[in-house]
Amino acid sequence: MGGFRSITAFVPEQASTLGLGLLSAVFGDRTHLGLPAFDLTFCTDRPGSVTTDVGLRLTVEHGVDRLAAGDLVLLLPGDSFRGEPSAEVKAAVRAAHARGAIVASHCVGSWILAATGLLDGLRATTHWRLAGEFAARYPKVRVEPGMLYVDEGRLITGAGAGAGTDLYLHLIRREHGAALANAIARDMVVPPHRDGGQAQYIQAPVPESGDDARLAAALAWAADNLHRTVPVEELAARALMSPRTFARRFKASTGTTPHAWLLRQRLARAEELLEETSLSIEEVARRVGYASATVLREQFLKHRGVPPREYRRAFAAG
Repeated sequence: MGGFRSITAFVPEQASTLGLGLLSAVFGDRTHLGLPAFDLTFCTDRPGSVTTDVGLRLTVEHGVDRLAAGDLVLLLPGDSFRGEPSAEVKAAVRAAHARGAIVASHCVGSWILAATGLLDGLRATTHWRLAGEFAARYPKVRVEPGMLYVDEGRLITGAGAGAGTDLYLHLIRREHGAALANAIARDMVVPPHRDGGQAQYIQAPVPESGDDARLAAALAWAADNLHRTVPVEELAARALMSPRTFARRFKASTGTTPHAWLLRQRLARAEELLEETSLSIEEVARRVGYASATVLREQFLKHRGVPPREYRRAFAAG
């Protein structure tokens, strides 16, 4: 298994119970499913008892010196986020980053990361409701209030609540490949990939059940026919809607456009084929709807940062 292996999570006082649950759900032991295991350790300011946001008391054995042992350092959210992190916490996070660790946070855990100064001049996100306060407190950080997560290489921040799952699955996909991320998502019964640029929330009424079902059926058909060029007009017809109504319903239900959605589906399917088959790059391109291997390479470089062949060498099964 490439990428990070050991994970050290910092647990603040009044830690988010949901945040702890999401972390455990994504990185929990799945060796019984034939999946690789992560070495997950927790630490806190002062080893001993930590109270969560709902009053649960946890025993955390390690202090912040444990951050020196993690390939991936996670700064968990907690209701104490408006307080300044201790000098020891900030120094330990900076030291972990300096030695090459990936440092990630989501929701108000991003405030801990911002307090270290590591995000100065970089993009970051947090819970949309607190983005204005976050920007005012850390004016050197370029706050992206609408994004699910922001990837700045070895510094990654995510939005509030359940977006922690999206952040963690993105990290697994980026460092270990789509197959492992998809397997974990399948076990959790959550979407395997939501792009970081997707909106944090969709401010729209729940679609009528009939429209929703027809839209879902059209998207399922599109996902099964990625080898085809699929005009929006054809998807709209399959959903029994006008193109204008379809585009509006699509945006309300997914938070993105049909074109962007199809692009993500094509790239995700290409990742799976590169990892799990020995098909030529030309055949992979054809199966996901690109005219040539050159077009696939351009899209992979633009959206994944590496060409398909390099991706295959890094993540191919076996």
